[in-house]
Amino acid sequence: MKRKLDANDVPSTEAPDAGNDKEPSFENLNLDPRLRQALVREKFTKPTLIQAEAIPLALEGKDILARAKTGSGKTAAYVLPILQSIIQKKSTNPSLKATTALILVPTRELAEQVQNVVVSFSSFLGKDVRSVNIAQKVSDAVQRTMLADFPDIVISTPARVLHNINASTLSLESLTHLVIDEADLVLSYGYEDDMHALAKAVPRGVQTFLMSATLTSEVDALKGLFCRNPTILKLTEKEDEGAGVSQFAVRCAEDEKFLLTYVIFKLQLIKGKCIIFVGDVDRCYRLKLFLEQFGIKSCVLNSELPVNSRIHVVQEFNKGVYDIIIAADDTEVLGAPKPKKSKKAAGEADAEDGKESELSDEDEDEEEEKEEQQKKKTTERPEKKRKLSSKDKDYGISRGIDFQNVACVLNFDLPTTSKSYTHRIGRTGRAGKRGMALSFVVPKDQFGKHKPTSFPTCKHDEAVLAKIIKRQAKLGYEVKPYHFEMKQVDAFRYRMTDALRAVTRLAVQEARAREIRQELIKSEKLKRHFEENPEELRHLRHDGELRAARVQPHLKHVPEYLMPAKGKQGLTSTDVGHVGIGKNSENRIRKARERNRYRGRGKKAVGGKVDPLKTFNSRRK
Repeated sequence: MKRKLDANDVPSTEAPDAGNDKEPSFENLNLDPRLRQALVREKFTKPTLIQAEAIPLALEGKDILARAKTGSGKTAAYVLPILQSIIQKKSTNPSLKATTALILVPTRELAEQVQNVVVSFSSFLGKDVRSVNIAQKVSDAVQRTMLADFPDIVISTPARVLHNINASTLSLESLTHLVIDEADLVLSYGYEDDMHALAKAVPRGVQTFLMSATLTSEVDALKGLFCRNPTILKLTEKEDEGAGVSQFAVRCAEDEKFLLTYVIFKLQLIKGKCIIFVGDVDRCYRLKLFLEQFGIKSCVLNSELPVNSRIHVVQEFNKGVYDIIIAADDTEVLGAPKPKKSKKAAGEADAEDGKESELSDEDEDEEEEKEEQQKKKTTERPEKKRKLSSKDKDYGISRGIDFQNVACVLNFDLPTTSKSYTHRIGRTGRAGKRGMALSFVVPKDQFGKHKPTSFPTCKHDEAVLAKIIKRQAKLGYEVKPYHFEMKQVDAFRYRMTDALRAVTRLAVQEARAREIRQELIKSEKLKRHFEENPEELRHLRHDGELRAARVQPHLKHVPEYLMPAKGKQGLTSTDVGHVGIGKNSENRIRKARERNRYRGRGKKAVGGKVDPLKTFNSRRK
């Protein structure tokens, strides 16, 4: 073989660049044929940037710290090398029974997603690879049974793993792979003590993967706990987070948020699926009850719902059963406690990697945001200042959950940091598709003017928007102002007022309690029944009416005189509102009984009531 000559006719010592001749493909990654077969079935045509870079390094046994955007294929980037490693071990020792891989995630929803990916990729491996998800809410006895057979891969949240280690139901003696997915969230979700305890339980020499959308002080802390000289991958694809997303900000009063939301969905100004982010759980139900007044169907997603219901809502939303999700991402608004990073540690981190400086501006912005949030918290009432409860700790909407084909993200309540905003809008404009982000911003002089619809964090909307615009400008994107034609919108204002008047605080509390009761009934135990009886599947829907507020039927239809000149063009059909999947006709027997109730008595029912004009008797007895 001839060696390549340089400009001076001297044999070059550099290896030929084969990467330019061949595009990245899974065939070149030396994966088992059964894994490639699973990839074909899952329609993985070629590896993404993170997969092409991380898989070869992982197969060499190196520790990896990777930063890549949400939805870039990070899960497959660590699952495939782990499966390949297990296959090789089983080929030499078929009787091997030990837990060799531990995957830690911050939320139960993400644990379920990772489990589904592992199952799909190992579908052609038979019984060679066994995985369990112990993050699901089951009894200790059930988890003990799940772990008794020494599964190859265990997927869980840190707290649940530590609980099983302390109970001696899980052993990490044979562990060879440790994955911390969404590493920048793990400590933020209150798992700091659990991670320090796990660091002592994990054997030395374990190959570690830290996967994250951002490189923060939390990731740096985990790197010091678990990694040994990791390879750092900072991958920026052509379309970074926020790419393909048209971003708009609407300045409006507090009550106008409800008015504009009503107009947007009633006139179908947004086509396709939409996620509406609100400030807290109460806000979820207030907006849902408000939209119900106009016949607009939606479902809620928050930390109070059972985990099975949350997972089911996401699955059905991805299938297109629901078009609107109202999501309360409590961790963004309330803010979880985060470990402080000393200047010395920051300096050492910069010295380790020369490229670290490219994130210094963002880190400074985040530090400023944290300081401002601390100042705000000290000025608020003491009860507003709290840590995340165990219920909040394993829940998050804007990160990790794989929402598919989202056309629009509506920030009904603006998040408290520019970082949270970036993650929220990352739910749309994914996989090369276009998306839109629309944010409502309350000007400072308008805050507190309408008490029933006021929300505390909206006081700082303008300051947060300025930081959002600055951050997006650094990423090369623009947040444009958007102006509604308020003269046309004002015609709907009195209907909005009627609807809000019916959505009282008591109605919200009743709706909140009723929703939890309903979702507890719709458990996984009924899954088999509904598979056998598909006609009854509609009872599992999550967007049913709560009916805790006073129902006003006239609000469900838009009169002709209110319709803007171009309003009809936005409607896809003459029927305004939701058309149910069930039978809507009235009960014939009940109707006949109502008609015959007063027959022969000299009275006649009008709308189910006695007509006073026809029953009035002026003669004295």
